[in-house]
Amino acid sequence: MSKKIRQHFDDGKLSDILLLEKGKRGLARMLFGRTGVVLALLILQVLLLVNIVVFLKGFITYMLATLVIFTVVMVIYVMNSEHGANVKLAWFVFITFLPGFGGLLYIFIQQDVGHRAIKKRLTTILKESEMGLLEHKNVEKDLKEEDPSLYNLGAYTEKTGGFPVYQDATTKYFPIGEEAFEAMIAELEKAEEYIFMEYFIISEGYMWGRILKILAEKAKQGVEVRLMYDGTCEFALLPPNYSKKLKDLGIMCKVFAPIRPFLSTHYNYRDHRKITVVDGRVAFTGGINLADEYINREEVYGHWKDTAIQVHGEAVNSFTMMFLQMWNINEEKRSYMKPEYIAKPCTCSEPGYVIPFGDSPMDNYKVGERVYMEIINRAQKYVHIMTPYLILDDEILGALKYAARRGVDVKIILPHIPDKKLVFAQSRSHYSELMEAGVKMYEYTPGFMHAKVFVSDDVRSVVGTINLDYRSLYHHFECALYLEGTPSIQAIKADFCDTIEQSQQVTYEDIKNYNIVMKIIGRVLKLFAPLM
Repeated sequence: MSKKIRQHFDDGKLSDILLLEKGKRGLARMLFGRTGVVLALLILQVLLLVNIVVFLKGFITYMLATLVIFTVVMVIYVMNSEHGANVKLAWFVFITFLPGFGGLLYIFIQQDVGHRAIKKRLTTILKESEMGLLEHKNVEKDLKEEDPSLYNLGAYTEKTGGFPVYQDATTKYFPIGEEAFEAMIAELEKAEEYIFMEYFIISEGYMWGRILKILAEKAKQGVEVRLMYDGTCEFALLPPNYSKKLKDLGIMCKVFAPIRPFLSTHYNYRDHRKITVVDGRVAFTGGINLADEYINREEVYGHWKDTAIQVHGEAVNSFTMMFLQMWNINEEKRSYMKPEYIAKPCTCSEPGYVIPFGDSPMDNYKVGERVYMEIINRAQKYVHIMTPYLILDDEILGALKYAARRGVDVKIILPHIPDKKLVFAQSRSHYSELMEAGVKMYEYTPGFMHAKVFVSDDVRSVVGTINLDYRSLYHHFECALYLEGTPSIQAIKADFCDTIEQSQQVTYEDIKNYNIVMKIIGRVLKLFAPLM
Protein backbone atom coordinates (compact mmCIF):
# COMPACT_ATOMS: atom_id res chain seq x y z
CA MET A 1 0.00 0.00 0.00
CA SER A 2 1.46 3.34 -1.00
CA LYS A 3 0.43 6.96 -0.97
CA LYS A 4 -0.18 8.43 -4.41
CA ILE A 5 -0.94 11.88 -5.77
CA ARG A 6 -3.01 11.69 -8.92
CA GLN A 7 -4.02 14.55 -11.19
CA HIS A 8 -7.50 15.01 -12.61
CA PHE A 9 -8.82 17.53 -15.10
CA ASP A 10 -12.02 19.06 -13.81
CA ASP A 11 -13.83 21.77 -15.79
CA GLY A 12 -10.58 22.77 -17.44
CA LYS A 13 -8.62 22.99 -14.20
CA LEU A 14 -5.92 20.63 -13.00
CA SER A 15 -6.55 19.44 -9.46
CA ASP A 16 -4.51 17.07 -7.31
CA ILE A 17 -6.25 14.42 -5.27
CA LEU A 18 -4.77 12.06 -2.72
CA LEU A 19 -5.43 8.33 -3.21
CA LEU A 20 -4.39 5.08 -1.57
CA GLU A 21 -4.70 1.55 -2.89
CA LYS A 22 -7.93 -0.28 -2.24
CA GLY A 23 -8.31 -3.54 -0.38
CA LYS A 24 -10.81 -6.36 -0.98
CA ARG A 25 -12.15 -7.93 2.16
CA GLY A 26 -15.74 -8.90 1.43
CA LEU A 27 -15.29 -12.60 2.27
CA ALA A 28 -13.60 -11.86 5.58
CA ARG A 29 -16.34 -9.38 6.45
CA MET A 30 -18.97 -12.04 5.85
CA LEU A 31 -17.19 -14.77 7.78
CA PHE A 32 -16.31 -12.72 10.86
CA GLY A 33 -19.46 -10.67 11.24
CA ARG A 34 -22.95 -11.78 12.17
CA THR A 35 -23.23 -13.73 8.92
CA GLY A 36 -20.38 -15.93 10.13
CA VAL A 37 -22.10 -16.53 13.42
CA VAL A 38 -25.38 -17.42 11.68
CA LEU A 39 -23.59 -19.90 9.42
CA ALA A 40 -21.72 -21.38 12.38
CA LEU A 41 -24.94 -21.88 14.34
CA LEU A 42 -26.69 -23.46 11.35
CA ILE A 43 -23.80 -25.88 10.87
CA LEU A 44 -23.85 -26.60 14.59
CA GLN A 45 -27.56 -27.35 14.46
CA VAL A 46 -27.14 -29.72 11.50
CA LEU A 47 -24.31 -31.54 13.27
CA LEU A 48 -26.39 -31.71 16.43
CA LEU A 49 -29.32 -33.26 14.59
CA VAL A 50 -27.03 -35.77 12.89
CA ASN A 51 -25.57 -36.74 16.27
CA ILE A 52 -29.04 -37.11 17.72
CA VAL A 53 -30.10 -39.46 14.95
CA VAL A 54 -26.89 -41.50 14.73
CA PHE A 55 -25.50 -41.65 18.24
CA LEU A 56 -28.40 -40.86 20.54
CA LYS A 57 -31.19 -43.02 19.17
CA GLY A 58 -32.11 -44.16 22.61
CA PHE A 59 -32.31 -40.62 23.95
CA ILE A 60 -33.97 -38.91 21.02
CA THR A 61 -37.25 -38.47 22.90
CA TYR A 62 -35.47 -36.66 25.75
CA MET A 63 -33.47 -34.52 23.33
CA LEU A 64 -36.55 -33.45 21.40
CA ALA A 65 -38.38 -32.71 24.65
CA THR A 66 -35.47 -30.53 25.76
CA LEU A 67 -35.57 -28.70 22.41
CA VAL A 68 -39.32 -28.09 22.74
CA ILE A 69 -38.95 -26.81 26.31
CA PHE A 70 -36.09 -24.51 25.25
CA THR A 71 -38.21 -23.17 22.37
CA VAL A 72 -41.22 -22.51 24.63
CA VAL A 73 -39.02 -20.76 27.19
CA MET A 74 -37.51 -18.54 24.50
CA VAL A 75 -40.93 -17.64 23.09
CA ILE A 76 -42.15 -16.65 26.57
CA TYR A 77 -38.96 -14.67 27.15
CA VAL A 78 -39.36 -12.75 23.87
CA MET A 79 -43.05 -12.14 24.61
CA ASN A 80 -42.08 -10.39 27.85
CA SER A 81 -39.25 -8.36 26.29
CA GLU A 82 -39.44 -4.65 25.43
CA HIS A 83 -39.39 -5.28 21.68
CA GLY A 84 -42.15 -3.89 19.50
CA ALA A 85 -44.89 -6.16 18.17
CA ASN A 86 -43.25 -6.50 14.74
CA VAL A 87 -39.92 -7.54 16.25
CA LYS A 88 -41.55 -10.05 18.59
CA LEU A 89 -43.50 -11.63 15.75
CA ALA A 90 -40.37 -12.00 13.63
CA TRP A 91 -38.52 -13.69 16.49
CA PHE A 92 -41.48 -15.98 17.25
CA VAL A 93 -41.42 -17.31 13.70
CA PHE A 94 -37.64 -17.62 13.67
CA ILE A 95 -37.45 -19.42 17.02
CA THR A 96 -40.40 -21.71 16.26
CA PHE A 97 -39.40 -22.81 12.77
CA LEU A 98 -35.71 -23.13 13.63
CA PRO A 99 -35.84 -24.59 17.15
CA GLY A 100 -32.57 -24.43 18.99
CA PHE A 101 -30.81 -22.36 16.35
CA GLY A 102 -33.35 -19.51 16.53
CA GLY A 103 -33.15 -19.32 20.31
CA LEU A 104 -29.35 -19.44 20.35
CA LEU A 105 -29.15 -16.68 17.74
CA TYR A 106 -31.53 -14.52 19.79
CA ILE A 107 -29.35 -14.99 22.88
CA PHE A 108 -26.24 -14.10 20.88
CA ILE A 109 -27.82 -10.94 19.46
CA GLN A 110 -29.19 -9.82 22.83
CA GLN A 111 -25.90 -10.46 24.63
CA ASP A 112 -24.26 -8.26 22.01
CA VAL A 113 -20.76 -9.18 23.10
CA GLY A 114 -19.11 -6.99 20.49
CA HIS A 115 -20.84 -3.79 21.56
CA ARG A 116 -21.59 -4.18 25.26
CA ALA A 117 -18.59 -2.06 26.23
CA ILE A 118 -19.54 0.64 23.69
CA LYS A 119 -23.05 0.82 25.09
CA LYS A 120 -21.79 1.21 28.64
CA ARG A 121 -19.28 3.92 27.69
CA LEU A 122 -21.76 5.82 25.55
CA THR A 123 -24.34 5.86 28.32
CA THR A 124 -21.72 7.44 30.60
CA ILE A 125 -20.69 9.93 27.92
CA LEU A 126 -24.26 11.07 27.29
CA LYS A 127 -24.71 11.74 31.00
CA GLU A 128 -21.40 13.60 31.19
CA SER A 129 -22.18 15.80 28.21
CA GLU A 130 -25.77 16.70 29.12
CA MET A 131 -24.60 20.12 30.26
CA GLY A 132 -21.83 20.33 27.68
CA LEU A 133 -23.62 22.72 25.34
CA LEU A 134 -23.34 26.42 25.91
CA GLU A 135 -26.33 28.14 27.39
CA HIS A 136 -28.32 28.92 24.28
CA LYS A 137 -30.96 31.59 24.02
CA ASN A 138 -33.96 30.23 25.86
CA VAL A 139 -36.60 30.20 23.13
CA GLU A 140 -38.81 27.67 24.91
CA LYS A 141 -40.70 30.25 26.98
CA ASP A 142 -41.85 32.14 23.89
CA LEU A 143 -42.57 28.90 22.04
CA LYS A 144 -44.85 27.58 24.74
CA GLU A 145 -47.45 30.18 23.79
CA GLU A 146 -46.46 30.84 20.18
CA ASP A 147 -46.17 27.24 18.97
CA PRO A 148 -47.04 24.62 21.63
CA SER A 149 -46.41 21.69 19.24
CA LEU A 150 -42.86 22.86 18.46
CA TYR A 151 -42.33 23.57 22.15
CA ASN A 152 -43.33 19.99 22.99
CA LEU A 153 -41.11 18.53 20.26
CA GLY A 154 -38.16 20.62 21.50
CA ALA A 155 -38.80 19.49 25.06
CA TYR A 156 -38.73 15.88 23.87
CA THR A 157 -35.50 16.17 21.86
CA GLU A 158 -33.78 18.05 24.68
CA LYS A 159 -34.81 15.58 27.39
CA THR A 160 -33.97 12.48 25.35
CA GLY A 161 -30.68 13.63 23.84
CA GLY A 162 -29.84 17.17 24.90
CA PHE A 163 -30.90 18.69 21.57
CA PRO A 164 -32.52 22.11 22.10
CA VAL A 165 -34.48 24.36 19.75
CA TYR A 166 -32.41 27.13 18.15
CA GLN A 167 -33.42 30.43 16.67
CA ASP A 168 -31.32 32.89 14.62
CA ALA A 169 -29.81 30.21 12.38
CA THR A 170 -29.13 30.34 8.65
CA THR A 171 -29.72 27.24 6.57
CA LYS A 172 -29.09 26.30 2.95
CA TYR A 173 -30.48 23.24 1.21
CA PHE A 174 -28.59 21.36 -1.49
CA PRO A 175 -30.82 19.33 -3.86
CA ILE A 176 -27.95 17.32 -5.32
CA GLY A 177 -24.67 15.88 -4.08
CA GLU A 178 -22.49 17.83 -6.50
CA GLU A 179 -23.64 21.18 -5.09
CA ALA A 180 -23.22 20.07 -1.49
CA PHE A 181 -19.72 18.77 -2.24
CA GLU A 182 -18.54 22.07 -3.73
CA ALA A 183 -20.00 24.02 -0.80
CA MET A 184 -18.26 21.67 1.63
CA ILE A 185 -14.93 22.06 -0.21
CA ALA A 186 -15.25 25.86 -0.01
CA GLU A 187 -15.83 25.72 3.76
CA LEU A 188 -13.02 23.22 4.37
CA GLU A 189 -10.59 25.46 2.51
CA LYS A 190 -11.51 28.34 4.86
CA ALA A 191 -10.85 26.33 8.03
CA GLU A 192 -8.55 28.06 10.54
CA GLU A 193 -9.19 26.29 13.86
CA TYR A 194 -10.71 22.83 13.48
CA ILE A 195 -12.45 20.38 11.15
CA PHE A 196 -14.60 17.53 12.50
CA MET A 197 -15.91 14.94 10.04
CA GLU A 198 -17.98 11.82 10.80
CA TYR A 199 -19.18 9.58 7.98
CA PHE A 200 -20.58 6.12 7.38
CA ILE A 201 -18.80 5.50 4.06
CA ILE A 202 -15.45 6.66 2.74
CA SER A 203 -14.30 5.24 -0.57
CA GLU A 204 -11.27 6.25 -2.58
CA GLY A 205 -11.80 8.31 -5.68
CA TYR A 206 -12.16 11.90 -6.82
CA MET A 207 -14.46 13.09 -4.02
CA TRP A 208 -12.56 11.67 -1.09
CA GLY A 209 -9.19 12.34 -2.71
CA ARG A 210 -9.98 16.03 -3.07
CA ILE A 211 -11.21 16.29 0.51
CA LEU A 212 -8.26 14.32 1.86
CA LYS A 213 -5.81 16.63 0.12
CA ILE A 214 -7.40 19.63 1.89
CA LEU A 215 -7.44 17.84 5.26
CA ALA A 216 -3.75 16.96 4.95
CA GLU A 217 -2.85 20.54 4.02
CA LYS A 218 -4.89 21.99 6.88
CA ALA A 219 -3.30 19.57 9.35
CA LYS A 220 0.13 20.80 8.24
CA GLN A 221 -1.02 24.38 8.86
CA GLY A 222 -1.90 23.54 12.47
CA VAL A 223 -5.66 23.15 12.05
CA GLU A 224 -7.10 20.45 14.34
CA VAL A 225 -8.44 17.83 11.94
CA ARG A 226 -10.46 14.91 13.27
CA LEU A 227 -12.04 12.20 11.12
CA MET A 228 -14.24 9.30 12.19
CA TYR A 229 -15.81 6.65 10.00
CA ASP A 230 -17.69 3.42 10.51
CA GLY A 231 -15.91 0.11 10.97
CA THR A 232 -18.02 -1.67 8.35
CA CYS A 233 -16.90 0.88 5.79
CA GLU A 234 -13.26 0.34 6.71
CA PHE A 235 -13.61 -3.42 6.51
CA ALA A 236 -15.43 -3.47 3.18
CA LEU A 237 -14.05 -0.51 1.25
CA LEU A 238 -10.67 0.62 2.55
CA PRO A 239 -7.19 -0.93 2.69
CA PRO A 240 -5.83 -2.45 5.91
CA ASN A 241 -4.39 0.08 8.38
CA TYR A 242 -6.00 2.96 6.50
CA SER A 243 -6.45 4.98 9.68
CA LYS A 244 -2.70 4.75 10.32
CA LYS A 245 -1.97 6.21 6.89
CA LEU A 246 -4.30 9.09 7.68
CA LYS A 247 -2.58 9.68 11.02
CA ASP A 248 0.74 9.83 9.17
CA LEU A 249 -0.72 12.81 7.30
CA GLY A 250 -1.43 14.59 10.60
CA ILE A 251 -5.13 13.73 10.68
CA MET A 252 -6.58 12.52 13.98
CA CYS A 253 -8.54 9.46 12.91
CA LYS A 254 -10.82 6.91 14.56
CA VAL A 255 -12.77 3.92 13.31
CA PHE A 256 -16.12 3.52 15.04
CA ALA A 257 -16.83 -0.06 16.14
CA PRO A 258 -14.26 -1.87 13.98
CA ILE A 259 -15.13 -5.40 12.94
CA ARG A 260 -13.94 -8.05 15.44
CA PRO A 261 -13.86 -11.73 14.43
CA PHE A 262 -17.07 -13.49 15.59
CA LEU A 263 -17.81 -10.69 18.07
CA SER A 264 -19.20 -7.98 15.82
CA THR A 265 -22.93 -8.07 15.25
CA HIS A 266 -21.94 -5.58 12.61
CA TYR A 267 -25.38 -4.92 11.18
CA ASN A 268 -26.35 -3.29 14.48
CA TYR A 269 -25.00 -0.13 16.09
CA ARG A 270 -23.36 1.23 12.95
CA ASP A 271 -22.43 4.91 12.77
CA HIS A 272 -24.66 5.96 9.88
CA ARG A 273 -24.24 9.69 10.59
CA LYS A 274 -22.85 12.23 8.12
CA ILE A 275 -21.48 15.32 9.86
CA THR A 276 -18.98 18.01 8.90
CA VAL A 277 -18.26 20.90 11.29
CA VAL A 278 -15.80 23.67 10.41
CA ASP A 279 -14.56 26.20 13.01
CA GLY A 280 -17.95 26.31 14.73
CA ARG A 281 -19.10 28.45 11.79
CA VAL A 282 -20.91 25.88 9.74
CA ALA A 283 -22.16 22.30 9.86
CA PHE A 284 -23.36 19.94 7.13
CA THR A 285 -25.52 16.84 7.27
CA GLY A 286 -27.65 14.82 4.86
CA GLY A 287 -27.50 11.59 2.91
CA ILE A 288 -24.18 12.20 1.18
CA ASN A 289 -21.22 9.95 2.02
CA LEU A 290 -17.67 10.51 0.81
CA ALA A 291 -17.65 8.38 -2.34
CA ASP A 292 -17.85 9.20 -6.04
CA GLU A 293 -21.34 7.80 -6.69
CA TYR A 294 -22.79 10.42 -4.30
CA ILE A 295 -21.69 13.20 -6.65
CA ASN A 296 -22.32 11.23 -9.87
CA ARG A 297 -18.63 10.87 -10.70
CA GLU A 298 -19.27 7.15 -10.82
CA GLU A 299 -22.50 5.56 -12.00
CA VAL A 300 -23.56 2.47 -10.10
CA TYR A 301 -27.37 2.59 -10.11
CA GLY A 302 -28.13 5.25 -12.69
CA HIS A 303 -28.26 8.89 -11.60
CA TRP A 304 -27.71 9.24 -7.83
CA LYS A 305 -30.20 11.62 -6.22
CA ASP A 306 -29.05 12.85 -2.82
CA THR A 307 -29.44 15.92 -0.63
CA ALA A 308 -27.74 17.84 2.18
CA ILE A 309 -28.34 20.81 4.45
CA GLN A 310 -25.95 23.46 5.74
CA VAL A 311 -26.48 25.45 8.94
CA HIS A 312 -24.75 28.49 10.47
CA GLY A 313 -25.24 29.84 13.98
CA GLU A 314 -25.51 28.45 17.50
CA ALA A 315 -27.21 25.32 16.14
CA VAL A 316 -23.77 24.15 14.98
CA ASN A 317 -23.06 23.41 18.66
CA SER A 318 -25.39 20.41 18.60
CA PHE A 319 -23.57 18.83 15.66
CA THR A 320 -20.23 19.50 17.36
CA MET A 321 -21.50 17.80 20.51
CA MET A 322 -22.79 14.79 18.58
CA PHE A 323 -19.36 14.36 17.01
CA LEU A 324 -17.51 14.72 20.33
CA GLN A 325 -19.79 12.23 22.07
CA MET A 326 -18.95 9.56 19.48
CA TRP A 327 -15.27 10.53 19.47
CA ASN A 328 -15.00 10.11 23.23
CA ILE A 329 -16.27 6.53 23.29
CA ASN A 330 -12.76 5.08 23.65
CA GLU A 331 -11.06 8.07 25.29
CA GLU A 332 -9.81 7.70 28.85
CA LYS A 333 -9.72 11.46 29.39
CA ARG A 334 -12.83 12.87 27.78
CA SER A 335 -13.40 16.49 26.87
CA TYR A 336 -16.35 18.11 25.17
CA MET A 337 -17.16 21.72 24.32
CA LYS A 338 -13.89 23.58 24.69
CA PRO A 339 -14.12 27.37 24.20
CA GLU A 340 -12.52 27.11 20.77
CA TYR A 341 -15.24 24.68 19.63
CA ILE A 342 -18.15 26.97 20.47
CA ALA A 343 -20.29 28.05 17.53
CA LYS A 344 -19.80 31.51 16.12
CA PRO A 345 -22.83 33.85 16.28
CA CYS A 346 -24.71 34.05 13.01
CA THR A 347 -24.34 37.51 11.46
CA CYS A 348 -27.27 37.09 9.06
CA SER A 349 -29.93 35.10 10.89
CA GLU A 350 -33.26 34.25 9.28
CA PRO A 351 -36.80 33.53 10.52
CA GLY A 352 -37.79 30.17 11.90
CA TYR A 353 -36.39 27.50 14.21
CA VAL A 354 -34.10 24.49 13.85
CA ILE A 355 -33.39 21.41 15.96
CA PRO A 356 -30.24 19.45 15.11
CA PHE A 357 -30.77 16.02 16.65
CA GLY A 358 -29.18 12.62 16.85
CA ASP A 359 -30.62 9.17 17.37
CA SER A 360 -28.94 6.32 19.22
CA PRO A 361 -29.75 2.59 19.18
CA MET A 362 -28.48 2.37 22.76
CA ASP A 363 -31.73 3.72 24.23
CA ASN A 364 -35.46 3.21 23.70
CA TYR A 365 -36.31 6.76 22.65
CA LYS A 366 -36.44 6.26 18.85
CA VAL A 367 -35.99 10.01 18.33
CA GLY A 368 -35.84 9.79 14.53
CA GLU A 369 -39.12 7.91 14.32
CA ARG A 370 -40.78 10.29 16.80
CA VAL A 371 -39.76 13.35 14.77
CA TYR A 372 -41.07 11.76 11.57
CA MET A 373 -44.31 10.85 13.34
CA GLU A 374 -44.63 14.43 14.57
CA ILE A 375 -44.49 15.73 10.99
CA ILE A 376 -46.98 13.14 9.70
CA ASN A 377 -49.45 13.69 12.54
CA ARG A 378 -49.29 17.51 12.38
CA ALA A 379 -49.72 17.67 8.61
CA GLN A 380 -52.86 19.42 7.42
CA LYS A 381 -52.23 19.86 3.68
CA TYR A 382 -49.39 17.62 2.57
CA VAL A 383 -46.49 15.39 3.59
CA HIS A 384 -43.89 14.75 0.89
CA ILE A 385 -41.15 12.18 1.48
CA MET A 386 -37.99 11.08 -0.33
CA THR A 387 -36.39 7.87 0.95
CA PRO A 388 -34.28 5.03 -0.50
CA TYR A 389 -36.05 2.33 1.52
CA LEU A 390 -39.57 1.77 2.82
CA ILE A 391 -39.57 -0.93 5.46
CA LEU A 392 -42.16 0.23 7.96
CA ASP A 393 -43.36 -0.78 11.38
CA ASP A 394 -47.07 -0.67 12.19
CA GLU A 395 -46.81 2.74 13.86
CA ILE A 396 -45.46 4.70 10.88
CA LEU A 397 -47.48 2.64 8.40
CA GLY A 398 -50.66 3.45 10.33
CA ALA A 399 -49.78 7.15 10.60
CA LEU A 400 -49.18 7.46 6.83
CA LYS A 401 -52.46 5.71 6.02
CA TYR A 402 -54.40 7.79 8.54
CA ALA A 403 -52.92 11.04 7.18
CA ALA A 404 -53.95 10.12 3.64
CA ARG A 405 -57.44 9.09 4.73
CA ARG A 406 -58.03 12.39 6.53
CA GLY A 407 -57.27 14.30 3.35
CA VAL A 408 -53.55 15.02 3.60
CA ASP A 409 -51.67 14.77 0.29
CA VAL A 410 -49.09 12.06 1.09
CA LYS A 411 -46.49 11.41 -1.61
CA ILE A 412 -43.43 9.18 -1.33
CA ILE A 413 -40.58 8.95 -3.86
CA LEU A 414 -38.35 5.85 -3.85
CA PRO A 415 -35.67 4.63 -6.28
CA HIS A 416 -36.55 3.02 -9.59
CA ILE A 417 -33.10 1.43 -9.82
CA PRO A 418 -32.42 -0.20 -6.43
CA ASP A 419 -29.08 -0.79 -4.73
CA LYS A 420 -30.40 -3.86 -2.87
CA LYS A 421 -32.96 -5.94 -4.76
CA LEU A 422 -34.26 -7.86 -1.74
CA VAL A 423 -34.71 -4.66 0.27
CA PHE A 424 -36.44 -3.09 -2.75
CA ALA A 425 -38.80 -6.05 -2.88
CA GLN A 426 -39.71 -5.40 0.75
CA SER A 427 -40.25 -1.70 0.01
CA ARG A 428 -42.58 -2.51 -2.87
CA SER A 429 -44.54 -4.92 -0.67
CA HIS A 430 -46.00 -1.84 1.10
CA TYR A 431 -47.22 -0.15 -2.09
CA SER A 432 -50.70 -1.68 -2.37
CA GLU A 433 -51.64 -1.12 1.26
CA LEU A 434 -50.48 2.50 1.19
CA MET A 435 -52.11 3.24 -2.16
CA GLU A 436 -55.44 1.80 -1.00
CA ALA A 437 -55.36 4.39 1.81
CA GLY A 438 -54.68 7.20 -0.69
CA VAL A 439 -50.89 7.51 -0.45
CA LYS A 440 -49.34 8.30 -3.85
CA MET A 441 -46.21 6.26 -4.60
CA TYR A 442 -43.50 7.32 -7.06
CA GLU A 443 -40.19 5.91 -8.27
CA TYR A 444 -37.28 8.11 -9.37
CA THR A 445 -36.78 6.87 -12.93
CA PRO A 446 -33.27 8.28 -13.65
CA GLY A 447 -31.74 6.01 -11.02
CA PHE A 448 -31.25 5.68 -7.29
CA MET A 449 -32.98 7.86 -4.69
CA HIS A 450 -30.75 8.16 -1.61
CA ALA A 451 -32.19 11.37 -0.08
CA LYS A 452 -33.81 11.24 3.34
CA VAL A 453 -36.21 14.20 3.31
CA PHE A 454 -39.60 15.05 4.83
CA VAL A 455 -41.38 18.33 4.00
CA SER A 456 -44.88 19.31 5.10
CA ASP A 457 -47.32 22.22 4.72
CA ASP A 458 -44.58 24.68 3.62
CA VAL A 459 -43.79 24.91 7.34
CA ARG A 460 -41.67 22.03 8.59
CA SER A 461 -39.06 19.67 7.21
CA VAL A 462 -36.32 17.19 8.12
CA VAL A 463 -33.12 16.62 6.14
CA GLY A 464 -30.66 14.07 7.43
CA THR A 465 -29.40 10.50 7.41
CA ILE A 466 -32.49 8.63 8.64
CA ASN A 467 -34.02 6.13 6.22
CA LEU A 468 -37.55 4.81 6.57
CA ASP A 469 -36.41 1.34 7.59
CA TYR A 470 -35.64 -0.64 10.73
CA ARG A 471 -31.89 -0.18 10.30
CA SER A 472 -32.07 3.59 10.61
CA LEU A 473 -35.00 3.86 12.99
CA TYR A 474 -33.84 1.23 15.49
CA HIS A 475 -30.32 -0.09 14.94
CA HIS A 476 -28.01 2.73 13.75
CA PHE A 477 -26.62 6.00 15.03
CA GLU A 478 -28.29 8.72 12.96
CA CYS A 479 -28.62 12.49 12.78
CA ALA A 480 -30.72 15.14 11.06
CA LEU A 481 -31.80 18.76 11.08
CA TYR A 482 -35.43 19.59 11.84
CA LEU A 483 -36.57 22.91 10.35
CA GLU A 484 -39.71 24.91 11.07
CA GLY A 485 -40.58 28.18 9.37
CA THR A 486 -37.17 28.66 7.72
CA PRO A 487 -36.83 30.05 4.15
CA SER A 488 -34.95 26.88 3.07
CA ILE A 489 -38.19 24.90 3.37
CA GLN A 490 -39.34 26.50 0.12
CA ALA A 491 -36.19 25.21 -1.59
CA ILE A 492 -36.90 21.72 -0.19
CA LYS A 493 -40.47 21.86 -1.48
CA ALA A 494 -39.27 23.04 -4.90
CA ASP A 495 -36.76 20.19 -5.06
CA PHE A 496 -39.47 17.67 -4.30
CA CYS A 497 -41.63 19.11 -7.07
CA ASP A 498 -38.70 18.97 -9.52
CA THR A 499 -37.90 15.40 -8.48
CA ILE A 500 -41.46 14.19 -8.86
CA GLU A 501 -41.39 15.48 -12.45
CA GLN A 502 -38.56 13.02 -13.07
CA SER A 503 -40.43 10.18 -11.36
CA GLN A 504 -43.21 7.86 -12.43
CA GLN A 505 -46.29 7.34 -10.32
CA VAL A 506 -46.86 3.73 -9.39
CA THR A 507 -50.19 2.28 -10.52
CA TYR A 508 -52.02 -0.91 -9.60
CA GLU A 509 -51.21 -2.15 -13.12
CA ASP A 510 -47.49 -1.63 -12.39
CA ILE A 511 -47.80 -3.66 -9.19
CA LYS A 512 -49.64 -6.39 -11.06
CA ASN A 513 -46.77 -6.62 -13.55
CA TYR A 514 -43.98 -6.81 -10.98
CA ASN A 515 -41.94 -10.01 -11.03
CA ILE A 516 -44.01 -12.62 -9.18
CA VAL A 517 -40.96 -14.20 -7.54
CA MET A 518 -39.78 -10.85 -6.15
CA LYS A 519 -43.32 -10.06 -4.97
CA ILE A 520 -43.39 -13.32 -2.99
CA ILE A 521 -39.89 -12.73 -1.63
CA GLY A 522 -40.85 -9.20 -0.59
CA ARG A 523 -43.88 -10.40 1.34
CA VAL A 524 -41.94 -13.20 3.03
CA LEU A 525 -39.05 -10.93 3.98
CA LYS A 526 -41.52 -8.42 5.39
CA LEU A 527 -42.00 -10.82 8.27
CA PHE A 528 -38.28 -10.81 9.09
CA ALA A 529 -37.68 -7.12 8.29
CA PRO A 530 -37.11 -6.13 11.95
CA LEU A 531 -34.21 -8.61 12.15
CA MET A 532 -32.47 -7.69 8.90
